[in-house]
Amino acid sequence: MRILVAEHDPAFRAMLRSLLEGWGYEVVAVPDGEQACALLEAEEGPRLALLDWVASGIDGVELCRRARAASRTHYVYILLLTARTQSQDVVVGIQAGADDYVTKPFDPDELCARLWAGRRILELQEQLVKAREALREQATRDGLTGVWNRVTVLQNLDHELARAQREGSSVGVVMADLDCFKSINDEYGHSAGDAVLRQVAQRMQGNVRPYDSVGRYGGEEFLIVLPGCDHQGAVTQAERLRAAIGAQPFLLPGVTRPVTCSLGVTAADGSGPVDADRLMREADAALYLAKANGRDRTEAFAGGLAALSASSSPR
Repeated sequence: MRILVAEHDPAFRAMLRSLLEGWGYEVVAVPDGEQACALLEAEEGPRLALLDWVASGIDGVELCRRARAASRTHYVYILLLTARTQSQDVVVGIQAGADDYVTKPFDPDELCARLWAGRRILELQEQLVKAREALREQATRDGLTGVWNRVTVLQNLDHELARAQREGSSVGVVMADLDCFKSINDEYGHSAGDAVLRQVAQRMQGNVRPYDSVGRYGGEEFLIVLPGCDHQGAVTQAERLRAAIGAQPFLLPGVTRPVTCSLGVTAADGSGPVDADRLMREADAALYLAKANGRDRTEAFAGGLAALSASSSPR
């Protein structure tokens, strides 16, 4: 683990470097507070810091304040090195943001133990961050396919529509539905159907831009949000997705099976407020038209499509 040492005395700094390297640390040693401050504020700076209270330029107490004010993702565990032993001085250092302190002259074993305590705290924080990220993934991702779940992709749509209104840009919306998907489940079983859904999601993710949103809307339906795409751009992207899904048969246990999809497309031009529910209805109406016109095709929403009923074009 890397550790920052800020110490103005060159002999003491060299001694600390030798001691810490002997304990297995990667030492970044600087002689003044300005250099230490830059490292403490850097996103990829050391996670452990040993700061001299009387460091030149910016003292250790001020360094603690600035480190706590920095917007780093990972916590920095700070030990103050000080010759001050008054309780009030200790309170000032801790209130400024130090986690612990070591008085000069110090016992090497005590310093080693205090650093180990700091490392345990940092490791615990890392575990908590990983647990938080895992929970976030569970809350926002579809458990089967790994793409956004329904709630999150709809939130992404709302976000992109708000941004499009601010910037006067477009947002394309594509609703995709696998053709005759029930026959796969009936013929090969639900595990085979799940395998197809996972492969479809992978092909979709591989054929959109990094800032597009692919979400599983429900069952075998997927919703794709395309920032910056007008109607024609959204149709072009939908056709790319349709081709990617139908280009190669899907691998199922012991067999390959061709799968196609139908897609409905609409877009908001950013000229005024657009209701996400309206766009969803338009994309769904265009999707029903694609089903009614023979499946394995893309249709764009146009006036009058909203009246098309689900019963007139079974999926």
